[in-house]
Parts: sequence; structure tokens; C-alpha cells
Amino acid sequence: MVFFSYTVRTKEGKTVRGSLEAESKEKALEYLHSQGNIILSLKEEKKKVTPKKRGGRVKVDELVVFSRQLTTLIESGIPVVGALDILWQQTTNPYFKAVLEDILKELREGASLASSLAKHPKVFPEIYVSMVEAAETSGNLPQILNRLSLYLEKANALRKKIISSLTYPAIVVIMAIGISSFLIFKIIPTFKGIFDTLGGDLPLPTQLLIGFAELVRKNVLYLIGVFIIALVAFYRYISTPKGKKMYHKFLLNLPILGDIVRKISIAKFSRTFATLMKSGVNITTTLNIVGKTSGNKIIEEAVANSKKAIQEGIPISKPLEESGVFPPMVIRMIAVGEKSGKLEEMLSKIAQFYEEQTDAVISGLTSLIEPIVIAFLGIVIGGIVVALFLPIIKITQLLGR
Repeated sequence: MVFFSYTVRTKEGKTVRGSLEAESKEKALEYLHSQGNIILSLKEEKKKVTPKKRGGRVKVDELVVFSRQLTTLIESGIPVVGALDILWQQTTNPYFKAVLEDILKELREGASLASSLAKHPKVFPEIYVSMVEAAETSGNLPQILNRLSLYLEKANALRKKIISSLTYPAIVVIMAIGISSFLIFKIIPTFKGIFDTLGGDLPLPTQLLIGFAELVRKNVLYLIGVFIIALVAFYRYISTPKGKKMYHKFLLNLPILGDIVRKISIAKFSRTFATLMKSGVNITTTLNIVGKTSGNKIIEEAVANSKKAIQEGIPISKPLEESGVFPPMVIRMIAVGEKSGKLEEMLSKIAQFYEEQTDAVISGLTSLIEPIVIAFLGIVIGGIVVALFLPIIKITQLLGR
């Protein structure tokens, strides 16, 4: 295969430059002519094939930018292959570059864009492939790519908000563990030596602290081993269908966190459902994707039941109501949407409402967590320091008498 750089004038009269891979110059000319272009120049170039990367990652932000740029290029009248070629050239992520090269090769061999994307599930999720497939069928690829970009942006913004709300408490807890470990392994043994030379009975808090520190220091490897084994066992359990269902049910039933998890899952469910329906994806494929992207096994099962219900002529709202996961407002809005033929509109409103609710709850919880975490840190570290200095204060009082 040989690389060629080309300059062509499209059917719309625009001049486009790019490069392509072909067996010969004649094949390259044939391909460019088949796209309805007037060839201004075609030169062979020495170009190394991008090395294939076995491992790698494409961030959601990169995928959003890629979708936006692809939309703009296609709307400008550039063919899909030419647009992807331009994006391939400017991509800096080696793994993504290799993926785009594979997609370009598939397209030049006559494959559809959706089938080419489907071969890279690590980069292009099922919802992306399904929407592109619907776009190719309906012929409105730029519009659906733009809708897909908006969906990815909203989903990514929600994910970032959740992560940012958990970052501060996690850092404070790690700091508390680090400081406590330093006190247990370094400071307390020193104080114990001082107390042993002084003799006498130590206050109860000091005795408990020294006893706990001794226990931890002597069994630290066992404790770490038990923690790792418990963590691995828990992860393996929740990786099974039964374990995942039990874990997700447990999360939904938690006092405060359960409400947040429910809101996030319903927001994902509604946004994905509305986006796929607007894009013309068939209802069976839509329900398959919606269940998986909700992030909750209980909701996934409810959606699977609704798929069976549709096949039997039962409205979607009935099995969703029976699941007990969805609030009455959501069920009623879906039922009204089904009856009025405006289900997409209702789902979009549900998604917007629950995204706003999630933002409000997370913001409120973050401001509530900050003082709680600071108080926890103060109690733990302060308690250790007070327990250590109690004997010294006692001795000072006795000497003062």
C-alpha cells in the first residue's frame, strides 16, 4: 500500500487537501473520482504507517472534540473519509491515531462507518455506534453527531461533578490515615519509652491508645493482608450478576447516598433513551443500550422487562412502575408521553430535571461533608494528641503541688 497526498475540488466547489492509502496511483485516482471530486494534484509520499497500539485509552473529552470536528468537516461538504483523514493527521494520541487509521482502512475497503466504529468498542461505546448507524440510514449524520456530542458532554459533566465532590473527602481521609499512621509508628513508641521510665499508672485513654498502637504495629502485615483479601473477595462478588444486583440494591436503599444514586441512574436512563429515540434508533436496540448505560442492575432489569412488555403490547410505563425504582412522577410523565406520542420530549424533561436535582444534591452534600470531615480529622488527631499528653499534664500538676 502507498500513501498519496492530494488536492481536490469537491462537488460544492471547495478545495480540499488530504492524504490517502491505495495500492497504486490509478486506484487512488479511481477512488477520488468516485467521490465526485475534480483532482487538482495527486503525489506519492513517503509516509510511515502509524504503529498499532495494543493498549491505550481515549478520554471522553477527546471523543467529544473528535465528534464536534467531524460534524463541522462533514457540514463543510468534506466526504466522511476525507474528514476522518484530516482528523487522523492532527490526532496526537497514538492509540486513537491507530484506531482512526484502522477505521479509514475499513472505509476505503467499502465498509460502513458504523461497522468500522463497532470494531473498536473501547473507544466508541454501543450508543455511539447505534446512533451513527441510524444516521447513515436516515442520511443526517452531521445532525446526529452533533446530538451525540451534546449527550457525551452532559454525561461527562455529570461524571466529573460526582468525582470532584468525592475528591476532597477522599484526600482528607487519606491525610487522616497518614497522620495517624505516623503517630502510631513513630511518635507513640517514643512517648511509651518516656512513660516507662517515669513509672506509675497511666490514664485510661493513654493505656488504650498505646495498646491499640502496639496491636497495629505487631500485626500490620496481617491487617494489610486481610484488607486486600476482603477487597478482592468483595470485587469478585460484585462482578457476578447476583452480587452486582445485591450491591446495587444495597446502594439504592442507603439513607442519603441511595437517593443520589437513584437520581443519577434515572438521569442517565432518561437522557440516553431520549437521545437514541430522537436519532431514529429502533426501540429494541434503544432499550438494550439504555439498560446498560444506566449504571444500575435493578434499572437494567426493569428496562429488560419493559422490552418484553412492548413485544406483548404492554406500555413501557407499566413494568417500570412494577420495578419500584422509578418515582411516581417519572412513571406518570412516561405514561403521558406514550399516550400523547411525545415520549422523547417527556424523557428529555425528566433527564433535565434529574440532572438539575443531582447537581443540587451533590453541591449540598459537598458543603455538608466538608465540616463533617474536618471534625472527624480533628477528633481523631486531637484525640491521639490529648491521650499522649495526659500523663505529662498529670505529672506537671503533681510537681506543682
